[in-house]
Amino acid sequence: MFKIAKTNAAAPLMPGSLDYNNHNHDMLAQFSVSESWIGDFSTGVIRLGEWSAMLHGLSAQECGLLSLVRCYDAKDRNHVLQLFEQAATLSSSFCFSTTIVMPNGLRQPLFCMGESNGLEEKYSGSMVGVFIFPRFKLEGANQIASRQ
Repeated sequence: MFKIAKTNAAAPLMPGSLDYNNHNHDMLAQFSVSESWIGDFSTGVIRLGEWSAMLHGLSAQECGLLSLVRCYDAKDRNHVLQLFEQAATLSSSFCFSTTIVMPNGLRQPLFCMGESNGLEEKYSGSMVGVFIFPRFKLEGANQIASRQ
């Protein structure tokens, strides 16, 4: 799944959808680990949370796009890079799913949703998003985000 849309074409928020009481954080935590991230176009730096950096096999919480996607399933890397490239040229919302493949053979499904904005001036703007790491086990593979 790879999807990008202009920000103004994204699905509108339903009244009350941002109401904290409408979110079931316990249920989300039962089925996944989630963490936000931010990217700065002026520096090219993506800032990850501690969990996301670890699952992406990174030693630091700041990285570039190529460092971020190098652990993704090889068949998805170019699609993800194209998605980020499109989002960097036009304020938009995007989402993708892939699998992180670690050097030790562990595989972790990954969903990402985000948006880009502030692209009016050259080399400006940012991206924000969330990574969701499901806790289910892939058939025939060991998972990373277990229920420990």
